[in-house]
Amino acid sequence: MEIIKFNHACIKVRQSNRALVIDPGNNSQLDGALEGVEAILVTHEHADHLDREPVLRAMAGNPRLTLHAPVALARSVLAAAQAAGVPGAEERIHGVGPGATFRAAGLEITTHGGMHAVIHHALPVVPNLGYFIAGTLYHPGDSYQVPEGIAVRTLLVPAHAPWAKIGETIEFMSILGAEQNFPIHDGFLNERGLALVDGHLGRVAAERGLEYRRIANGEAVSLDS
Repeated sequence: MEIIKFNHACIKVRQSNRALVIDPGNNSQLDGALEGVEAILVTHEHADHLDREPVLRAMAGNPRLTLHAPVALARSVLAAAQAAGVPGAEERIHGVGPGATFRAAGLEITTHGGMHAVIHHALPVVPNLGYFIAGTLYHPGDSYQVPEGIAVRTLLVPAHAPWAKIGETIEFMSILGAEQNFPIHDGFLNERGLALVDGHLGRVAAERGLEYRRIANGEAVSLDS
């Protein structure tokens, strides 16, 4: 299995000539991210994780493409898809909650968490799902909720966000203790910010005997080694 980053939180997962994509948002290169995929997994409703118009265009152009998202978001996307005339939208857009198990692009997936991290008490907290893929890879979306009942080998670490604090990010990575750690949710940082985050996370990972490294956009990284 391999992963490819398309900036920010958008990750394509490929195995055996099949692929899915997680969080194709408006800060990512979606032409490449959506090409050749069978399924779209969305962690939550924010636009940097779901850019609706290109996703609906992709679904209109590919009658086999499915989408999984938190229940309320899936209902909203379904209504938009029906209004846009996307064929078979009712059978292809699926609402899921925490604790679900399903298959997409030939991969077994379980869902975890439930809610987005708090930005501020005056702002609404929206549903958020973490996706655990093929018994190895975990994409938490925008949440530090620690998934229960799974052993994560490869963690996609939210490196920067309005809701994120570097100390809490370090704690999240440390608690999960994944062998491999790759930063995501970093599309708003310049080179200095990226270097600062990588320095903190990389140092702590090394102290704990864990691997931490940045994935270049468009780089395919094998998770099998």
